[in-house]
Amino acid sequence: MDYEVIVIGAGPGGYTAAIAAAQRQKRVCIVERAEVGGVCLNEGCIPTKTLIKSVKLIDDIRKADEFGIGGLDVSKINVDMEKLQARKKAVITKLTGGVMGLLKLNGVTVIKGSAVFKDTNTIIVDGKEITSEYFILATGSKVFMPQSIVIDGAGGVITSSEALDLVKVPEKLGIIGGGAVGIELAYIFSKLGAAVTVFELTDRILPLADEEVSLLAENHLGKAGITFHTNAGVQAVRDNTVYFEHGGKPLEVSLDKVIMAVGRVPNTDGLNLEALGVDMDRGAVKTDNMLKTNIGNIYAVGDINGVSMLAHTASHEGITAANNICGSSESIDYSCIPSCVFIEPEIACIGLTEAQARKLRTVRVGKFPLAGNGKAMLDGQTEGFVKVVLDAATGEILGVHICAPNAAEMIGGISVAMTAEATATEIIRAVYPHPAISESIPEAFMGAYGKAIHWR
Repeated sequence: MDYEVIVIGAGPGGYTAAIAAAQRQKRVCIVERAEVGGVCLNEGCIPTKTLIKSVKLIDDIRKADEFGIGGLDVSKINVDMEKLQARKKAVITKLTGGVMGLLKLNGVTVIKGSAVFKDTNTIIVDGKEITSEYFILATGSKVFMPQSIVIDGAGGVITSSEALDLVKVPEKLGIIGGGAVGIELAYIFSKLGAAVTVFELTDRILPLADEEVSLLAENHLGKAGITFHTNAGVQAVRDNTVYFEHGGKPLEVSLDKVIMAVGRVPNTDGLNLEALGVDMDRGAVKTDNMLKTNIGNIYAVGDINGVSMLAHTASHEGITAANNICGSSESIDYSCIPSCVFIEPEIACIGLTEAQARKLRTVRVGKFPLAGNGKAMLDGQTEGFVKVVLDAATGEILGVHICAPNAAEMIGGISVAMTAEATATEIIRAVYPHPAISESIPEAFMGAYGKAIHWR
């Protein structure tokens, strides 16, 4: 065989898998038809959060007077979109260059092109056959364009990827889809000056989050000027007008641009997996908990397997698959994977929502508002909370939901605790620094037992 492991796709799942296998002394090749880093580095996580950094800075500047800083004419604040886009591109270039450097440093052969399977040990890339003992599929996902929504007219419907490249902010922007991607884009463009309208099919935005988290986000963003239409069945977008139904009543909203952000679907285009007999599940490549497909030498990680379409999940799966190819027997526990939404306040969740947990267990719920936290108060960011869901009998951590500044940084500690099977007792006994917003975590756990110190 030409290689021991070939990875198809160089996104977070693919490049981590390739490096992990190479570190285990395997001869590794990675095939990528676009840019290394995948959607996350080039069209998703990194560019989105780069723009979010800028719009949060705008907010901080506008609040300067509250912190005793005068002499600023906040009415003159403006955003140079070309400079903003240039900074975004610079960040992307540095990170993708770093990934390429890491691949080369670890001895991974990088081939540019599209891979097509000939058989279970052979792919063809631009007419050249390449063989390998094992393959890891990591081709990610693509934007879902629902066929139920008729799109007709002047071409005002764009994807999230195209939205992140805009150099002119639309005056009136519509976003179809109130999940994490749609809500982050709504937050960005509303801060940049657009009048944003979000259309969500379910009864609340962020429908996968805990209900209290969703309600806080909708209330906060609503006060910032974003209009939400929930229970909105969008039927068509014609000449930049969104036609939708609410409560059986037809409605319409005219806009300048419309972003389609209803979700993503696994990208298996052109791989010829059907010829190999690879098992599929609703368009995704089906795997076991060790990331192996029904074909013994083929694994699938990241969005292509459709289990948890998050960059950090893909990276973890990539390392796990590589280790298993090298002789380990590791499995993935998807119950301890956090998800985050980078708006204001930032959202980070892990485990079960309260509603999910109550269907399975008798639970205790603790909630600590940031209004009782000294660091949040001195930072001027008291809107938010930490909510914990525990097994009533054992104190097992079933779920934690944080709405707070830097929530994504705090949820990592909870992931460690849940992975280590710590209970509420260990969290409460741990010592947290003061003053810190993270002090709200043990307070919420104590609150589940009616023992919170700084809130009643």
